[in-house]
Amino acid sequence: MKKDIHPDYHMITVKMTDGTTFQMHSTWGKEGDTLALDIDPTVHPAWTGGGTRLMDAGGRVSKFKNKYAGLGF
Repeated sequence: MKKDIHPDYHMITVKMTDGTTFQMHSTWGKEGDTLALDIDPTVHPAWTGGGTRLMDAGGRVSKFKNKYAGLGF
């Protein structure tokens, strides 16, 4: 392989939203840096199957419901 063209691959600490941490190899940051996640698989509805609510303050869903209210949907 050519020298000096590949990024530095080193160990970092990843901090999950619940405070747990683990070590992994990455090209992000510098050796020993901590990457704090805002969203991770322990809290994201896509992985947890959490109940998401449809929040619509007078937007498309409300307009649709108002337009077709008499049809019994």
